[in-house]
Amino acid sequence: MIIKSLEIADYRNYDSLHIDFSSGTNILYGDNAQGKTNILEAIYMSATTKSHKGTKDKDVVNFRKEESHIRTYLEKEGIETRVDMHLRKNKSKGIAIDGQKIKKAAQLLGLLNVVFFSPEDLSIIKNGPAERRRFVDMELCQLDQFYLYNLNNYNKIVNQRNKLLKDMYFNPSLRDTLNIWDSQLISFGSKIIERRQLFVEQLNEIILEIHRKLSGGRENLVIQYEPDVLIDEYEKKMSLNQERDVKLKQTSTGPHRDDFSFVVGDIDIRKFGSQGQQRTAALSLKLSEIELVKKMTRDNPVLLLDDVLSELDSNRQNYLLSTIGDIQTIITCTGLDEFVNNRFEIDKVFHIESGKIIV
Repeated sequence: MIIKSLEIADYRNYDSLHIDFSSGTNILYGDNAQGKTNILEAIYMSATTKSHKGTKDKDVVNFRKEESHIRTYLEKEGIETRVDMHLRKNKSKGIAIDGQKIKKAAQLLGLLNVVFFSPEDLSIIKNGPAERRRFVDMELCQLDQFYLYNLNNYNKIVNQRNKLLKDMYFNPSLRDTLNIWDSQLISFGSKIIERRQLFVEQLNEIILEIHRKLSGGRENLVIQYEPDVLIDEYEKKMSLNQERDVKLKQTSTGPHRDDFSFVVGDIDIRKFGSQGQQRTAALSLKLSEIELVKKMTRDNPVLLLDDVLSELDSNRQNYLLSTIGDIQTIITCTGLDEFVNNRFEIDKVFHIESGKIIV
């Protein structure tokens, strides 16, 4: 699947924009704060219904307007598909595929798979567990509709249970309903744990070879899943922690507290790795994500690189650029030097300035 073109209206700093992409490598260049990342964000939204930043819909609508539009034309094996997204400040978004409105966002997922790589991703190893969980969730929600369904339900129940725990302070009789929420939480949470375990196993099959190449054959990288609770102990731990949850007024057990470790040899590089090791592992993780999407969907994802080359040394730049191959790639940067120096083939270049393409 490739993106043929993108049209946006009243989206962030853009009044209107139409851009036709090459099926190869596309460069969006210009100074900082001109709107390059906003184009990548709009593409990501048309693939996943969400911003890669976790931004709410009302915040991507141009501040002078009440609504914005994204229209994306996709092509696969000569068949064109149009995705329209209508974002409003005070209402839920509307989505249509080839003019037909869809009721659930899940119906859009899988149509276009994207891998987003930004400088923040290079810190995924050293940052907190929330960032690592977000990485896993963002990818699994694109690849697995059941995971999306289970995660959405799990998050809703955690929020409702936390509200109940707070309300119980004023109305203790509500405690009678706590076990009902707990059983639902265990049901959805167990499915999340099971799928995350499988995802880590699938990534490990790919990442070992990629990381060996990136580290010059010096390092073997293994991802380890660290669930907050094991499935067969889930019910017992929820019961044991119930009093604690009532006191703290929040849910202290479950996959919303999971983590993932990255081990080279016997060293957990989250805590004891050098910055170089952590960045190489983060790059290996992103490259593995591309390969996993290819393997699971039997289709190439679209790669969105947001000003990430400037954060990598020349060896890592070369490796990343050489692995892109036949994948449609859209890259933002402030200048074209890295590509000229690496003699990298560019199919289309767009100069972005103040929310416009400068011809």
